[in-house]
Amino acid sequence: MLLHLGSRPVVVASSVDSARDIMKTHDLVWSSRPKSSIADRLFYGSKDIAFSPYGEYWRQVRSVTVLHLLSNRRVQSYRNVRDEETQSMIAKIRQVCESSSNSVIDLRDLFCSMTNNIISRVALGKKYNEGESGINAKTTLDEIVKLVDASNVGEYIPWLEWFNKISGLDTKVEKAAKELDTFLESVIEEHVRKGEYSAGEAKDFVDILLEIQNGDKTGYPLQRDSLKAILLAEGVAQELLLLLL
Repeated sequence: MLLHLGSRPVVVASSVDSARDIMKTHDLVWSSRPKSSIADRLFYGSKDIAFSPYGEYWRQVRSVTVLHLLSNRRVQSYRNVRDEETQSMIAKIRQVCESSSNSVIDLRDLFCSMTNNIISRVALGKKYNEGESGINAKTTLDEIVKLVDASNVGEYIPWLEWFNKISGLDTKVEKAAKELDTFLESVIEEHVRKGEYSAGEAKDFVDILLEIQNGDKTGYPLQRDSLKAILLAEGVAQELLLLLL
């Protein structure tokens, strides 16, 4: 069934055979997400793996993510980080229990904090406290998750695009994009100044992406905007994971 949501055509697959045709038989035709002006602004022209259109660039970014960031060997190299943060969480629980036998422990907050710390150390090299680098990175990531899912009238009815200015959507997107860009630039520059990581220390995602940036490892260069888009996508994925806890 074909619907038109404003200027956008939407196909509804209402049978198993139709779904198979879309997801398997003709998957390349449907492999790209619809273009989004919000994603373009937040993810540096949709240069992350989720929103970039299917093509050579998408295959390159996917290769970087799968082979260099999330390979089994790379995941195993972060085992110490996971162990340390798990032990830290257990210590907090023990401390609360010892201070009062009647204390109620909110495990959701503890699990969210542990997950946040693990991903922050793996991706960025250390835990970033609230307000560090001049912004609250977690709050801004929460805002980006909401903005990506926001209803953008201009995407469906182009002549009503001015409504986004009145509703404040454009202002929120611009503010979030600038704050995250400032934060990511500070993280990258910190890694550049630090230079080589210590012997025996697992490389974080920024270290790996900086090595790839000149194209020595993959044969193609990774631009600074692409590097930041990949890091930002990891952060958004982290926030979505925390929402499920």
